[in-house]
Amino acid sequence: MKAIALGLAVALVAGAGLAQPSDYPNRPVKVIAPFAPGGPVDIVARVLAPKLSERLGQQFYVENHPGGSGNIGTAMAAKAPADGYTILVISSTLVVNPSLFNKLGFDTTSDLSPVSLVGVSPQVLLVNPNVPATDVKQLVDWVKASPGKHSYAHAGLGTPGYLAGEMLKQAFGLDLVAVSFNGAAPPSRRPSAGTRRFSTPRSQPPPNTSSRAPCARSP
Repeated sequence: MKAIALGLAVALVAGAGLAQPSDYPNRPVKVIAPFAPGGPVDIVARVLAPKLSERLGQQFYVENHPGGSGNIGTAMAAKAPADGYTILVISSTLVVNPSLFNKLGFDTTSDLSPVSLVGVSPQVLLVNPNVPATDVKQLVDWVKASPGKHSYAHAGLGTPGYLAGEMLKQAFGLDLVAVSFNGAAPPSRRPSAGTRRFSTPRSQPPPNTSSRAPCARSP
């Protein structure tokens, strides 16, 4: 099947031949963001879509299809007609998820092909304002004082935030519960609401494990 995938860190197109007729696009183009609104992937899609509309003279519109750590929306794009009228904006989960899930609903090596890198975003560690820590060392000491009693929120299994959280646990030997959401926006709101003590909601690169790296506090 032929769809186009544009990625944070990667850009892909489904299938083999990518040639398009000279009048492409001659109708609106769907841009799939496979995570919840408000996160990095969604933001990139919503910045990109109007620019493509302006440049190519047709409407590019965004649809959010969150779930399955991005697999649901990615499968929809991979199974779309091979006509270039479905674009996927995806994060590095595209290359991580095949090693984490037995069934994806698509084949990354044959259903999608790279198009372009369209953006990257930093990794950010957020904590609830009530957490008595202003840097990573203090946060680690606080978590270690109550093993198994604290949790961190992330955007889904296989997402950069999840991997960063697990790397943080491994680097410092932390006993933390990982709580999954369908995108980066929901977990970044949870620390300020008090339901989760901290989160790793953003995209690449991997976390800074320096003991004096600061923790951003949710407003």
